[in-house]
Amino acid sequence: MPVPRASIPVTPSAASGTAAVFLAGLTGLAGLAARLAEWGGGRVPTAAARITGALVSPLASPLAPDDYLGLIDPLLSARHPAGRVIAVLPECAGAATLEIRPGRGWAAHRPGQYLPVGVEIEGVRHWRTYSITSPPKGPGRTLTITVKEQPGGRVSPHLVHRTRPGTVLRLGPAQGEFTLPEDPLPPRMLMVTAGSGITPVAGMLRTLACRGFSGPAPDVVLLHSAPGPDEFLFRAELAGLAARLPWLSVHARYTRTAGRLVPGHLGVLCPDWYDRETWACGPDGLLDALERHYTAAGAGERLRVERFRLTPVRPQDSEASGGRVRFEHSGIEADASESVPLLETGEAAGVVMPYGCRRGICFGCLVPLVHGRVRDLRTGELHGEPGELIQTCVNGAAGPLTLAL
Repeated sequence: MPVPRASIPVTPSAASGTAAVFLAGLTGLAGLAARLAEWGGGRVPTAAARITGALVSPLASPLAPDDYLGLIDPLLSARHPAGRVIAVLPECAGAATLEIRPGRGWAAHRPGQYLPVGVEIEGVRHWRTYSITSPPKGPGRTLTITVKEQPGGRVSPHLVHRTRPGTVLRLGPAQGEFTLPEDPLPPRMLMVTAGSGITPVAGMLRTLACRGFSGPAPDVVLLHSAPGPDEFLFRAELAGLAARLPWLSVHARYTRTAGRLVPGHLGVLCPDWYDRETWACGPDGLLDALERHYTAAGAGERLRVERFRLTPVRPQDSEASGGRVRFEHSGIEADASESVPLLETGEAAGVVMPYGCRRGICFGCLVPLVHGRVRDLRTGELHGEPGELIQTCVNGAAGPLTLAL
């Protein structure tokens, strides 16, 4: 439904000549904005283009004041949070930590949550999710994500090798229930991680290390598996914490020399594992084995797992068309046609869908994809990974899928 716009009547007056000059100036600015966009090839606008657009857009679209602030500086927008990279710190081979100063739209996170990050690559915004590895109240109000390069990936190599301080990233809201519990903390805790599965747990351990416990601190054991010492993320830092904090024990198992970590090792490395609240993150094979082990021992309720890929990514099947859409939080399900935007499918089913397009604001309809694939109605391209933010106004269902709404 078109949004009605206010019309401004033009009446003759003594100032009409001045108004004509003013309008002519705006027309010139509009032309300049168009030329800047053309020169940029449709890519991310320069600061000059953003400012010019902010001056002329009141005549063309019903944007809110916050949107104009975001055009001048993305970090000023509260509606569309962004952050500026202030440091890129090499970690182990093929990994780096990005320290990010979020803008005014950023809300707090809980230790262990993950963050949707929008990355501009050759003028196209790609969304991925990464665990937040810093405590909720980091120094200087910054946050960190630690990215491990994925072979053949597009976004992770860009973040690890080609991102420089000053880069602006779009930020989604912190998500996930794989977190430290609220006080009181369990008296005994076990963390079982492998590979980059250490990242959410690092955020938890750093949070605990920053706390001054007025009473007894929880007894925490970390069991981590990595190919070798050089691939153990945060190895030196965790060793230093274990030496300084009497309540923390860290055990590493290196698969090249000792083989993979399996549930049978728990009895040796942590004899009282059965009585501990446990957090586990890593490859599906390890997590599946732990779930079977804990369930068989009658301790399934003490195990919390975080899977970076909730389900296998569906292949790019050109025959995929439509499917059943589940809106996870509301529990509503609906059949969706591949040619109908997911925004319309959700609204027809009674789901409260976020949107911004009808108010002239792009990317207001982004929703995290839990699993499944979607088809871009503009290009026909199939895409979709767990955690990816989907523009529901321009994507249709390409088979069964679940959205985090």
